[in-house]
Amino acid sequence: MKIASIINEHYDAFVSRYKGKVLPGHLKALNAMRHCRTPEAGELYVRCPDCDHAKWQPLSCGHRNCPQCQNHETSHWIDRQRNKLLPVHYFMVTFTLPREFRSLAYRNQRIIYSLMFSCVSSTLKDFGRNPKHLGADMGMTMVLHTHSRKLDFHPHIHAVVPAGGIDKQRRQFKKKKGKYLFHQKALAKVFRARILDGLNRLGLAVPKGIRPEWIVDCARVGTGITALTYLSRYLYRGVITERNIVAHQNGQVTFRYTESKTGKSCLRTLKGEEFLRLILRHVLPRGFRRIRDYGFLHSNAKKILALVQLVLHIRIHLPELRPRPAFMCPCCKSSMLVIGFRPPGNKPG
Repeated sequence: MKIASIINEHYDAFVSRYKGKVLPGHLKALNAMRHCRTPEAGELYVRCPDCDHAKWQPLSCGHRNCPQCQNHETSHWIDRQRNKLLPVHYFMVTFTLPREFRSLAYRNQRIIYSLMFSCVSSTLKDFGRNPKHLGADMGMTMVLHTHSRKLDFHPHIHAVVPAGGIDKQRRQFKKKKGKYLFHQKALAKVFRARILDGLNRLGLAVPKGIRPEWIVDCARVGTGITALTYLSRYLYRGVITERNIVAHQNGQVTFRYTESKTGKSCLRTLKGEEFLRLILRHVLPRGFRRIRDYGFLHSNAKKILALVQLVLHIRIHLPELRPRPAFMCPCCKSSMLVIGFRPPGNKPG
């Protein structure tokens, strides 16, 4: 089911119903997705060098929330992450912001999301540096998700962490032994304290009735590539794929999701404008980075990463850039050449 058709049918109803609550970035996302791969998004004039067949080829919108776009960027990210994997076990640690904070987080997205990244990274770094746990500097890749399986607003951060760290003084890589990285309840306690302290420093009111125990999940994920592949699904292509939109009729949209507790496939049906509101709640503020590396995996830690490579006797190669898929001639299946460009909004005269 094409999301563009849903947007076109319910655009006016959405704007009318949520007037005053719609952010400029939301309308920009809607307009990008509704015009994706149409002449309104711009066109390339391509010609086949073998049979001279030529045509105008509509461009994709390139918006990071469009389910039709960014497949190339996702594949390239996976390639880069695969080339940084170390020969150790990996863990995925998930830090969740409790329900009581969701309204505050939605009203102050840039501030709260940045605070979450800061608190998660500092918590993991301090646990790693503690001699009782590891006594070394760790590296981690963190991804912000704002949705639950049902696409409700549910901010949380996944951190993919190699089970070990570098002791720079001893020039030694210490591997974490056992089936567990750190104690989940201890991580949650420190994360909670740092979030509350951060809110006080920022002058934001702490919601009433917050629970004393927060949830942090720490799961062993083998070599790490499976966890990274899972996280890559939502990096550049929005929170829902078009194949999971199973019906659009009578002004309603039905989509499929997997229930987290049972693993069963379930359906959820909403009015068209409510569905648009649901997916737009996960559009991040302009320029905000969903993916961040910390520790020896940070882009500014190349010397430390080189030390890790030396100690572990490995070489992490930068992946070659994947070539973008060529336009194929519908007549002879040869690669077509780009020989012209029509900017967005310029229709043929």
